[in-house]
Amino acid sequence: MEPWLGAAIGYIKDWLAFQVEVSGQPGCIVAIAHRGEIVLEAAYGHANLDSGEKLTPRHRFRIASHTKAFTAAGIMRLREQKRLKLDDPVGDHVADLHPDVATATLGQLLSHTAGLIRDGKDSGQFTDGRPYLGKDELLAELKLPPAIAPNSRFKYSNHGYGLLGLVIESITGEPYPSWLQREIMTPLSLRESAPDMALLGKSVPFARGHSRVVPVGRRVVIPGDNPTNAIMAAAGVVATAADTARFFAQLAPNARKSLLTVASRREMIRRQWRVPQDAEEAHYGLALMSGTTAGFDWFGHGGGFQGYISRTSVIPAREITITVLTNAVDGWAPGWANGIKFILQAFATHGAPSRRTRDWTGRWWTLWGAVDLVPFGEQVMVANPVFLNPFIDAARIEVTGRDTGNIVQAAGYASHGEAVRRVRTKSGVSEIWLAGARVRPERVVRAEMERKYPKGRRRKDA
Repeated sequence: MEPWLGAAIGYIKDWLAFQVEVSGQPGCIVAIAHRGEIVLEAAYGHANLDSGEKLTPRHRFRIASHTKAFTAAGIMRLREQKRLKLDDPVGDHVADLHPDVATATLGQLLSHTAGLIRDGKDSGQFTDGRPYLGKDELLAELKLPPAIAPNSRFKYSNHGYGLLGLVIESITGEPYPSWLQREIMTPLSLRESAPDMALLGKSVPFARGHSRVVPVGRRVVIPGDNPTNAIMAAAGVVATAADTARFFAQLAPNARKSLLTVASRREMIRRQWRVPQDAEEAHYGLALMSGTTAGFDWFGHGGGFQGYISRTSVIPAREITITVLTNAVDGWAPGWANGIKFILQAFATHGAPSRRTRDWTGRWWTLWGAVDLVPFGEQVMVANPVFLNPFIDAARIEVTGRDTGNIVQAAGYASHGEAVRRVRTKSGVSEIWLAGARVRPERVVRAEMERKYPKGRRRKDA
């Protein structure tokens, strides 16, 4: 592993722990793979707020629409075996569909451009309002015409991926979950994954989902153990962060080992449709989103299940895969995955700390909150760990001596050009003066705040 990546991973662990704490999220698991091998796996918070069960990296999550990439890999594997073509009309493989649905191609279903309804006439299956559709119910809804004309725009459809699950069953002659387990999960040694909750062993640790704090006034625990039935191929997979990262890592065209040919992987990643109305520029291929964040071109997918939000990004140029799983409906997984990219980019650009700067580190506090000293190369950044990009507008310190430095770059409202000084005791650095601001360890600032502002005390002039 390159030195810069090791240094980045160290900071990512600390930053994400802080993020989970200040956000009030129930829990989060992160996994990072480099060249297909897991180099970071960490868990924060709780698997179940009601029971107080602590979250571990071995807890399985509902990874929801990440499942679509598993299904697409299955379709591409069958294509490599010459058992189907992407321009096959789906009606060639599944009967009793509406004529306009039957003419949709497998490629259109994979890229969400067949124009199909998203979740059916009653999407309560995604809000715990009803069970997930069974096969007969799904087929009954697919006897209705598409919602819009095919190939007119990107239009997401879980029903479309449910239909792809039926295609796999039709071609292979066996149930989707057993085929997926044998042909995709087992060859990739995904031992902590299952096609659906119903296939997960009862003794396996499983993270429960959680609601928002509103409207109840507290986070309600959501069981999250719904069988997804005929929607399994769209949203059923249960997995750890590590297994999810391993699966997506091998989809990169430059992955050293993969279940699919390079040609198939390139076809999955190829930007076929721009996703309109998105906050940032994004595209979709065959079950894979793609975009550019923090200067990195990436591909991957996200997931939303009742009680869970997840996100995976693969950065082929750096051979890095990031998976973030959260167990709340307002989970911060997308933002945290992007934050990790910003951190990786900073370390990749500036390099690992030198001998001169490497001990200029740690989290330091004032009444206003925390700042992180993060050493890179010959300089030190003053990062804000509460931000999703902790290095935005970050001041830079040039180290001039063992305990002295100067702020050589800072925003206009900050302290550009001013001095920095570390204060030492026998046990080490006890405080730092950043220009005129004194920053100290958390325990010191906490004790001082509790002493100066005791609970229940009112100001005399109130």
